[in-house]
Amino acid sequence: MHRYHVSKRVFDLAICLVLLPLLMPFAVMIMILIRLDTPGPAIYVSSRVGRNGKRFHMLKFRTMTKDTPEVATHLMHNAAQSVTAVGGFLRKTSLDEMPQIINVFAGDMSLVGPRPALTSQSDLLALRDQARVCCLLPGVTGWAQINGRDRLSIPDKVALEQHYLEHQSMRLDVAIIAMTLLKVLSQADVA
Repeated sequence: MHRYHVSKRVFDLAICLVLLPLLMPFAVMIMILIRLDTPGPAIYVSSRVGRNGKRFHMLKFRTMTKDTPEVATHLMHNAAQSVTAVGGFLRKTSLDEMPQIINVFAGDMSLVGPRPALTSQSDLLALRDQARVCCLLPGVTGWAQINGRDRLSIPDKVALEQHYLEHQSMRLDVAIIAMTLLKVLSQADVA
């Protein structure tokens, strides 16, 4: 298993080194559009729970008004009212996740793993601890992401994450990345 983790980190770094210069012009354009759309920073920094409970700052393009409370979107009452015009497009295309390439490069995240939980999601964090999923590095995408995303109940999400924990491999990671790209292009399961 140790060899897999080294290969996974090398794979993550290689992809980041290729993507960072390619995505930079698009990132600058998106940041300008966000700033023109609504007041506030273009990058949203969210405190998240990573591997083994370690907290880190996850980066996203801001898609909501700057005074929106930090809770899971699916738990918000009328979340759509807080989504900005540019933010709606970014969410629909998953481009809001682009800055997480920096988190992957820094080693706080991987390309594939369970999505990083908000510090307030105690129910999700408790189930992840029980299922030992907490030992995984969080990912930009993951097995639960391509199998239902936020439409899953928390126990179902953790069951899928546990499946990934027990079957993780480079082949599975590449398949998850490919399936994620297909879902993004077809806009399936995009909340």
